[in-house]
Amino acid sequence: MGMTTSDDASVYKISEDLALVQTLDFFTPVLDDPYLYGQIAAANSLSDVYAMGGEPKLAMNIACFPKDLPKDIIRQILKGGRDKVKEANALVIGGHTVEDEEPKFGLSVTGFIHPKDVVTNCNAKAGDLLILTKPLGLGILNTGIKAGLVSEDGYNRAVSTMTQLNKFSKDAMMKVGVNSCTDVTGFGLLGHAFEMAEGSDVTIRFFSSSIPIIEEALSLARMGIIPAGAYRNMDHIKDHVKISDKAAQEVIDCMSDPQTSGGLLISVEKSKAEDLLNELKNSPTPYGLVGEVTERQDYRIIVE
Repeated sequence: MGMTTSDDASVYKISEDLALVQTLDFFTPVLDDPYLYGQIAAANSLSDVYAMGGEPKLAMNIACFPKDLPKDIIRQILKGGRDKVKEANALVIGGHTVEDEEPKFGLSVTGFIHPKDVVTNCNAKAGDLLILTKPLGLGILNTGIKAGLVSEDGYNRAVSTMTQLNKFSKDAMMKVGVNSCTDVTGFGLLGHAFEMAEGSDVTIRFFSSSIPIIEEALSLARMGIIPAGAYRNMDHIKDHVKISDKAAQEVIDCMSDPQTSGGLLISVEKSKAEDLLNELKNSPTPYGLVGEVTERQDYRIIVE
């Protein structure tokens, strides 16, 4: 697996029973707290390996710091990343740092998987049901946090969602067996679903009233507190999306909202969907059955 289907990570077969999963991700701070920023950046980087069904094993730091940034802040960022990698039962084995005007941090992550167990973003089947394992609204909340418009509860919900590893959800889907998966990050739910639909040559229908969204993000969206990336995401796929008049605009805004360390969008056979939902009952984050897969229609994505 590689770039041809816009999958979440590359997969290189080493032997008949072992394949290497490789990914890289980093970004600028989303919060002022350096330790939490390090955790979020690491969880986001690790997520791509989980989306493929793999287990992260090794990570290398990628960091850019201003030369006048206090060393304690740098230590806290790196510590946050290290602690999150440790939580994933993986190791930080080094990395590389350069000077830059704005801090940037993330990881190059290596994981492993059996070649027969690889889960791609391009194998969704007509008749599948779609399950989302984290609530939406993180980009909107981060925009609101920067503007000082988010309550303490909203802040805590955003942080707990972004710092949560997708390991629990990955283990659940691998136990049940699923057809396809992608993690929901910078392109938003609609953007990543479009990649899944296009790669699988199907249409994805979302039930807008069933999508888990952090409540305060909906309030902010109604106020127009929406990151520019959400508009870019929608503009990129607008010709392939049909939106019902019944779908609330604030929900659509959250569906195109770029997510930081978002959840997994899983396509699973209808006969296995209940088993997967049962496995997710003790999930550390809200989740939901959010749609279905149909034969290809005129639009790649339909939102009802």
